[in-house]
Amino acid sequence: MKNEILKILNSQYEALDLMKINDMLELTSAKEYLELQNEIEKLVNEHIVFRTKKEKYILYKNCPNLKVGKLSINKRGSGFLLLEGDDLYINYNNLNGATNGDIVLAETFLYNNETEGKVLKILERNTKNIIGSIYYKNNKPYLKLDDDKKSINIELDHHSTINCVDGTKVLVNTVKELGNNKYLGTVVKIIGHIHDPGVDIKSIAYKYGIFEDFSKETEEQVNKIPTEVLDKHLVNRKDLTNEIIFTIDGDDTKDIDDAISFKYENGIYHLGVHIADVSYYVTEDSPLDQDAYARGTSSYLADSVIPMLPHKLSNGICSLNPDVLRLTISCEMKIDEKGNVISYDIFPSYIKSKKRMTYKKVNDILMRDIVPEGYEKYADTLKDMNHLAKILREHKIERGYIDFDLEEAKLIVDEKGKCIDVVKRIREDGEKLIEDFMIAANETVARHIYNMGLPFIYRIHGKPKPEKIDSFMRLVKLLGYQLIGKFKDMNSKSMQKILSQLSDKPEYDILASILLRSMQKAIYAPDNIGHFGLGSQCYTHFTSPIRRYPDLIVHRLLREYLFEANINNEIIEKWENRLPEIGMQTSQREQDAVEAEREVDDMKKAEYMESHVGEIYSGIISGVTNFGFFVELPNTVEGLVHINSLIGDYYAYVPDLMAIIGQNTKKTYRLGSKITIKVIGASKEAQTIDFEIYGGAKNGNK
Repeated sequence: MKNEILKILNSQYEALDLMKINDMLELTSAKEYLELQNEIEKLVNEHIVFRTKKEKYILYKNCPNLKVGKLSINKRGSGFLLLEGDDLYINYNNLNGATNGDIVLAETFLYNNETEGKVLKILERNTKNIIGSIYYKNNKPYLKLDDDKKSINIELDHHSTINCVDGTKVLVNTVKELGNNKYLGTVVKIIGHIHDPGVDIKSIAYKYGIFEDFSKETEEQVNKIPTEVLDKHLVNRKDLTNEIIFTIDGDDTKDIDDAISFKYENGIYHLGVHIADVSYYVTEDSPLDQDAYARGTSSYLADSVIPMLPHKLSNGICSLNPDVLRLTISCEMKIDEKGNVISYDIFPSYIKSKKRMTYKKVNDILMRDIVPEGYEKYADTLKDMNHLAKILREHKIERGYIDFDLEEAKLIVDEKGKCIDVVKRIREDGEKLIEDFMIAANETVARHIYNMGLPFIYRIHGKPKPEKIDSFMRLVKLLGYQLIGKFKDMNSKSMQKILSQLSDKPEYDILASILLRSMQKAIYAPDNIGHFGLGSQCYTHFTSPIRRYPDLIVHRLLREYLFEANINNEIIEKWENRLPEIGMQTSQREQDAVEAEREVDDMKKAEYMESHVGEIYSGIISGVTNFGFFVELPNTVEGLVHINSLIGDYYAYVPDLMAIIGQNTKKTYRLGSKITIKVIGASKEAQTIDFEIYGGAKNGNK
């Protein structure tokens, strides 16, 4: 009956009462009416159907001003409703008591010509995977939550706290509501003591459902997988062991899933991209596959990795380590001088990598003409590869590839996991070369299956919404810049023009970051709409199956469609049914991993700054709110100058100008302004860094 109810509601843009739905379904008995009531109630509880105050029902998707989603509250106090494609901003004044992780119903409205949201109702409190440390009061255990944006009180079942002491970090699920925002919780996992090395990162990972332990069934399956490639594994594969194939990765990379080969003959570039054949070992619907699906991705948190696959695979039999046989899926492309792929072949293979290269040493060759020891016979090939990479990059740019070129932080930690430095991550020609080659292979594979008209999983990226771009253009104008051109019908070429005209401005990094946030999220889906950011009409992820589940699915589909030619109506129907769910799951798990990575970065940056309280830095105002403004330092560390720390005047937030302005002095702190600050506080536990204005007149709200 559920599908019939949804079919009726999907065709209606007015709310219907239960009797009307009953009549449209042509139900005649009391038993059927009761079943209808139960099914409608389930749909309401699943947040698919909205029940009005007049007991009428309508699909949420048919209510353009109503949105349902998970609430994420940022360090600036405001929230975002996480939706497919484009998140909805919710000012902290409009949260209506909702806390981080809650499922809420929000209403959209226009404010300053921008769409914002207001929480109407908390549909489901986030009471799972709660992280905190235990403390005792009157001999009763309670949980001090790590997340200070979650305003609930939790008393713990004392039976679940055996072997716990003050300061034990735990993962808790609530089991009973005791009163208003008061819950009884049970400890489901002890993480460690608050002062133990690594517990800080584990705590954040667990909060996002990222766990390092695999199931017992997976461990048993892994134990049966050989540690080396056997002769029987090589059947029906092309032997590439005599080819000059090598890998290029970071110094500390252990999960190597891509290798490359190259030749240049008669004006044609022969590029081979050889990817670890993980799908050979991770069989469909096996325990190992189920665990990988649940994780969706490997998570890289500071100096630690929580892998999608057990180390025996990710660092062992699947990793393309040098001088050992490895199973691969190869995409060999012939590319002309303009960067066009003129022919290609995709096939199962096996390789023996000749060398494990590092970005650092490859960049010495490409950027500084320094040839490290052991690289002598590869130097000319690497330079020719770089020439091809630049051709491919220029080809991408011509079609609309958008390179925001934003600086990222690299956290330097000591042997105990403590952050001892924050530096900018260097991205030179070696990193760009691998990126360009992988994009070429991803596009080639996607285009091949797309042209076959078979079910597939694509990496898609939709156009930004016009109101987001309009808002950004107003901000640029406020900063005093006039962009030349028409930007109403936004395409990737238009985005390139915007970035190009801003590239020499001192606020470029901040503006580029804001523009990037105005775009939709890239996601995985079976419907190909192209990839806006890459300027690509057809794109997928094929090149990292050790660490991304969609790539593993792509390999599985290639094997079924191409290598085994197993194409029939049953197979097509199976993938048509499964791929939408796989797309949603892997997109969500990717987002969870990104959020965890950001939170770890914030925590570790605060830990680093705890040792630098009292020091003076120059930075740039990166964000303005009604409670102060954020200042970003050259190493990407960001801290808050609270409005109450400004003395000598009354200061007010002027959102239309993205500024805080003194009432009498007209002293202005505006987005993008350069400023000198003093570090006055930092807290690893709260993930906060506090600054105050240093030097000159300290004008403010005191």
